[in-house]
Formats: sequence, C-alpha cells, structure tokens
Amino acid sequence: MTAGQVTLYTTPTCPYCVKAKRFLMENGIPFKEVDLTVDVQEQETVYRATGMLAVPQFNIDGRWIVGFDPVQILQYVKS
Repeated sequence: MTAGQVTLYTTPTCPYCVKAKRFLMENGIPFKEVDLTVDVQEQETVYRATGMLAVPQFNIDGRWIVGFDPVQILQYVKS
C-alpha cells in the first residue's frame, strides 16, 4: 500500500494512540509521530486545524481525522 504523508499526533498516556500506531505499522503505513505534550507549537497547529486538542489526530496529506477511525484512515491513505 502506498501512503501519502501521514502525521500522527499523540500523547504518552493515550491508549487509542497506541492502537493507532499499531494499526499504521501493521498496515505498512509510514508515519511521523508528534507528541503534543512536548511540542507546544504543534499543539497550536492541531488546534487551529481542528479546533480540538484531543488525541489521536491524524493529518494525511492535509486532511485531518480526529480520533482513531481505521476505515477513514485507509480511505485517505488510498486516495
């Protein structure tokens, strides 16, 4: 599967972030992980884009997904 640019925004205590990382790895989708607890500038980026600081959040080629939604992730990666 070819993936576009995938950035996963996480925090260390988020169980759905762990599931999201595992899902991406199991599906061979390369991604960059950004820990929002250590990167204040990225917190602002995420909040401006989605209006939320909830995690996990995904940015896939400029399209945002808030929460862990495997179906939507695969749709965005394939398109």
